[in-house]
Amino acid sequence: MTDPQNWHSPADDGRSAPALGAHTPAFVPPVGAAPVGSGTPPGWAPPPAAWTPPPRPGLIPLRPLGFGTLLWAPFQVLRRNPKATFGSALIVQAAITLVTLVVVGLVTFYALDRVANTPMEDRAEVGAGANLTIVLSALVPLALSVLASALLQGVIVVEVARATLGEKLRLGALWRAAGRRLWPLALWTCLLSAGLLVGIAVVAGAVALFVLIGGAWVALGVVTGILGSLALLGLGAWLFTKTSLVPSLIVLEHLGIRAAVRRSWSLTRGYFWRTLGVQFLVAAIVNIVAQVVSTPLTLLFGVAVSLVDPNAALDAYLPSVILYVLIIFVALVLGAVASVVQSATTALIYIDLRMRKEGLDLELARFVESAPGSDVPDPYRVPASAAPGPETVRA
Repeated sequence: MTDPQNWHSPADDGRSAPALGAHTPAFVPPVGAAPVGSGTPPGWAPPPAAWTPPPRPGLIPLRPLGFGTLLWAPFQVLRRNPKATFGSALIVQAAITLVTLVVVGLVTFYALDRVANTPMEDRAEVGAGANLTIVLSALVPLALSVLASALLQGVIVVEVARATLGEKLRLGALWRAAGRRLWPLALWTCLLSAGLLVGIAVVAGAVALFVLIGGAWVALGVVTGILGSLALLGLGAWLFTKTSLVPSLIVLEHLGIRAAVRRSWSLTRGYFWRTLGVQFLVAAIVNIVAQVVSTPLTLLFGVAVSLVDPNAALDAYLPSVILYVLIIFVALVLGAVASVVQSATTALIYIDLRMRKEGLDLELARFVESAPGSDVPDPYRVPASAAPGPETVRA
């Protein structure tokens, strides 16, 4: 058999081309290709691999998220780990409600009973003291609500962060991780609440002052109330959006409040309307679903009580108590769902913005692909020695 590498054209030696059916070489290798039976020659490269979609080890794909993903992913948090997420929210909501009913209820009952048994000449003073006691008793569940809300927000942030890496933590592990950052979270919640109260007090004080002066100032007070409310609403939306990433930064990057506020302000720069739009739409969806569920149930409970006791044969207060307990239960469930979804939304926005501006998706992929037990740092932590470089915005 003729060696394919030594074969040459008949035109080279002046002979005519071979007739049809005559011996012809079986293989003519292309230029640069590897000879038959030989190894891969130097310089030969395989064809480029086909494109593969971005990896998705857990809750979301490891790439900058689209607007639709930011809308539906918070609801997936409930579905993916319901015992740890919905269970935590339900425990928190139930604890707040129970403490409120027990503390405020018992104090109110005691205070009103004392007023009722007081002689008429002393009833005004005792009534003022009773009202003050009731107001002070409400501070206990209020403080518990601040701590519980901060803890729940931290729990959901940790769950979203670990779910993105494909991990699924139990309720106890989530609570321990969030509990380490409980006090900065609670302090931040208090600062937000205090800022809101101060804004409301300023507008309400200005309106009350103009009304007390009377005359033409009353109209000015009405205008001040309307414009002040709109200004307060706009300012609150702006500040809330710019600082909405603070809980995620406190929990995942272990930052203090001041550093977290600065970093949240920086991460949301250029993405204000996107951040506000996602949070507004998710909150609107949750509220609409809550209304759709709660309104028919409330009407149904009222009709059911009327059917069970049409002649009011039972004690007058018993149907009302049953209806109230059922409504509280529905409110607890809906409140738990809303708190999980809204907290998950801000955590997902934080991860998305870091992917777009800092390439967090590469760090997450490196962490996911690392061998078990390897010394790979937490991808969410930003090294303190790392100098902040120029932002690279990714589509």
